Amino acid sequence: MLDAKLSASNGRYVRVDGQKKSAEFLLQLLKNAESNAEFKGLDTDHLVVDHIQVNAAPKMRRRTYRAHGRINPYMSSPCHIEVILAEREDAVAKPDDEEPAKKKESKKKLKRQKMQQR
Repeated sequence: MLDAKLSASNGRYVRVDGQKKSAEFLLQLLKNAESNAEFKGLDTDHLVVDHIQVNAAPKMRRRTYRAHGRINPYMSSPCHIEVILAEREDAVAKPDDEEPAKKKESKKKLKRQKMQQR
């Protein structure tokens, strides 16, 4: 079954199964990393993703045959995904006491506010 959504630009239904496919692939990769960690004797309950990186791989070239004897390139876009998991005992909790940092205001805005106060 293909997922589809209504496009805002032209009012047609467009396939959106690319995001679902890549998310499933990433989930499969994380499950594999978890089983590798379990095989190495690490505690899988305390694993966190320490680093994840996606690099472009060389494109694979094929060709597709078109009408009237034409040929067009048909290229896939593979990638290399690097995932590093680390075992941490304690998760770092966010302190509740701290006040949120004040947003910086530009000099131009401060001058404008000064002029309005006069």
